[in-house]
Amino acid sequence: MIASVDMTGKTVLITGASRGIGAEAARVFAAAGANVVLTARSGGAIKALAEEIGPSALAVACDVASYAQVEAAVAHAVGHFGSLDVLIGNAGVIEPISHMFSADPAGWGEAIDINLKGAFHGMRAALPVMQAAGGGTILTLSSGAAHSPIEAWSHYCASKAGAAMLTACLDKETRDQGIRAMGLSPGTVATQMQREIKASGINPISKLEWEDHVPADWPARALLWMCSPDADDYIGTEVSLRDEVVLKRAGLK
Repeated sequence: MIASVDMTGKTVLITGASRGIGAEAARVFAAAGANVVLTARSGGAIKALAEEIGPSALAVACDVASYAQVEAAVAHAVGHFGSLDVLIGNAGVIEPISHMFSADPAGWGEAIDINLKGAFHGMRAALPVMQAAGGGTILTLSSGAAHSPIEAWSHYCASKAGAAMLTACLDKETRDQGIRAMGLSPGTVATQMQREIKASGINPISKLEWEDHVPADWPARALLWMCSPDADDYIGTEVSLRDEVVLKRAGLK
């Protein structure tokens, strides 16, 4: 844990908090003193995690593909804890992995709804609250796939590239209003998503072994560091866990 990052009294809303990076972020931020609002489509998983964390955690079932549900989750967070200081746009899907010639258009579109539109929905719902409070931090999970084409990942690459541009646009429009917008590219992480990638067997990433991936608490701890003044140099950019300087500053090496 990064002892210098004190989140006491701050409220953090995490999308896709039922497992993987989102669940680890909930634990890390709660340990740093934050109130954490856990959202995911699977209400049972986030309810169990909220019970594990204790009174500083609130579970709100929410599908990020629905703006109305995201807006309601933000309102619930503010109503329960009194503020919204940090939004972590983590919800994302890798399925359906498929070459473009055989891709299911409905499944392809659903990935865009979650990975890209979901990121926008979070930003759009959080911004009025943060602007009224004089500022806030919006962190969005990115990927190397945002910048390089990967076989059978057209949906994921396109949606992550779009989300990276959303972060850049958000910074351009709101930095002078106190909004700290950043992306985090965590590399390959030991989560359920990597099991789905491994099962596909399609591209070089599916050939990686489990021990090749970083543990889920690394990006979670990096997100905590990104909420600190020490990360202000990176506002408006994408932080990469492949960067040795970032690893050292985030306390991961």
